[in-house]
Amino acid sequence: MTNSEMFDEIEKEEKMRNTLINAVKKHAEGIIAKHKANVEIILTKTVAVAEHPDIIETIEKELDIIAKYNDQLEILKKYFK
Repeated sequence: MTNSEMFDEIEKEEKMRNTLINAVKKHAEGIIAKHKANVEIILTKTVAVAEHPDIIETIEKELDIIAKYNDQLEILKKYFK
């Protein structure tokens, strides 16, 4: 394998790595946005309150999901720059 071929292969691997990291990041950001919107709706719309008799528990479940994906983003930042 020539030096040029080696560099091309390294470049492809780095591009794949970045693509995968970005995909995981975008997925986590999308999930966070979805569940943040759910909490905002529950907090601001009286119709949502009627649909969820245990409002606090519902909000806590949404926050747990947000926390899970926020943790993933923090790990990506810290260990996979």
